Amino acid sequence: MTTDLSLKIQSHTFPNPTALAQALAQAVADDLRAALAARDFASLALSGGNTPKAFMQALALQALDWARVAVTLVDERWVPESNLRSNAALVKANLLDGPAAMARFVPLYRAVPQPEDALAEVERALQAMPLPFDALVLGMGNDGHTASFFPGGDRLAEALDPAGKARVLPMRAPGAGEPRITLTLPPIVAARALYLHIEGADKQRVLAQALSGQGQGAAYPIGSVLRHAPAPVRIYWAA
Repeated sequence: MTTDLSLKIQSHTFPNPTALAQALAQAVADDLRAALAARDFASLALSGGNTPKAFMQALALQALDWARVAVTLVDERWVPESNLRSNAALVKANLLDGPAAMARFVPLYRAVPQPEDALAEVERALQAMPLPFDALVLGMGNDGHTASFFPGGDRLAEALDPAGKARVLPMRAPGAGEPRITLTLPPIVAARALYLHIEGADKQRVLAQALSGQGQGAAYPIGSVLRHAPAPVRIYWAA
């Protein structure tokens, strides 16, 4: 019997990516403001790729006490910031500009040959952040991956273990390109506000397959996030 994952989402649909970016930036900024009203610091985890650029740029314009916000990544390619595929470089170019540059950025990449060489250091850096994350924004690929939970990933089962103790793990997979480092499932689903940002009809179809839990969709890693999130995941979609 399959679980009706449609009960685990709140769907927000927008006429175009610009409207989505503005609305998502407002929602995430509101989450951070609420956190700062309750505590000394707030924390945010973001995904890379081309899709979130406009959202990051809109978020950078939000009025926030950025000096009290810590920002990190959901996952990262094991490349330095000089590489065009670096998610850290993407965040710095599109979010950490102007007043938002006052935020404390916690990168996942370290200048060592393999992600395994830096796991302990990255774990310590994340442990020093205000956790759980006050907001976390995921993306999704056409293969149903999210974070670096790639189908066929060498440590996928470990990364998706809801009882796992590691906050980050390395990941290598046929569709991943470079070796990666990724947040594991537990810190992702523990986020106080969890978002999935997708654009285009193809990704909408992939999400629908994952929500059905049937056929190919049953194996999509995004389904594990939806199943284990204690509160509905907020889906922000535009054509």
